[in-house]
Amino acid sequence: MPTKAYKNLEFLNSPDARIIRIIAEFLEPQSRFNKLNIKDTIVFFGSSRIVERKVAQKMYNEVKKLDPKKIKDFPERLRKAQIALEMSKYYEDALQLSKMITEWSQSLPSEGRRFVICTGGGPGIMEAANRGARLGKGKTIGLNISIPTEQFVNKYVNEELSFEFHYFFMRKFWLVYLAKALVIFPGGYGTLDELMEVLTLIQTGKISKKMAVIIYGSSYWKKVLNFDTMIEHGCINKEDTKIFTYCDTPEQAFNELKSFLTKNYL
Repeated sequence: MPTKAYKNLEFLNSPDARIIRIIAEFLEPQSRFNKLNIKDTIVFFGSSRIVERKVAQKMYNEVKKLDPKKIKDFPERLRKAQIALEMSKYYEDALQLSKMITEWSQSLPSEGRRFVICTGGGPGIMEAANRGARLGKGKTIGLNISIPTEQFVNKYVNEELSFEFHYFFMRKFWLVYLAKALVIFPGGYGTLDELMEVLTLIQTGKISKKMAVIIYGSSYWKKVLNFDTMIEHGCINKEDTKIFTYCDTPEQAFNELKSFLTKNYL
């Protein structure tokens, strides 16, 4: 008997069935979100390479034990260990902020789950945010992507809310579609890509809903991105910088988010 088309794995994994796979990455998450009554999310972006303070401290202590005279690249190792220790504050801040948001959202009277913490599902800042949500006794989402490195799902994502995407654009869609706010911690190419795409969508009106964008860690981001230079050269308007807000402490970011969400969505 011939194989039915929807059971033909060779066909489903072929270029001819690409549109079916794309639609599946839209419909399957939608089905799970509806089933679990997820109304909206708060999305955390940030580097997958930032580690928690105790891990960074251990790395630093191990380097300090080395004999500088016997290690050719000791200065470079020490520099990297020092930077990792400095950057670990962002892991701790992401964890604390996520926990604060989750505890607050859990206290809200609602028929559905509101302002659920959502990340890309990987290590680093993503792990910290998912971990903070679990500490806050809430559900937490991980939208992972299949890439050569850093593709494992961190252990703090709820199993029923753990997703594995093939298509970056479908993953980005779900990162933004349910989001009422985005918190952008220090990161690299991936974080910049996500930040700039969201800023562009808001600037051009493609995102019409009210969305808070918190850029966390002004000392880092103002070195990486110089929006004033963009304004000076006429590439953006000064009003375009009102799309986002800089924050430097979990308390400051939480108060900004709580005020925005209460005003616009409660």
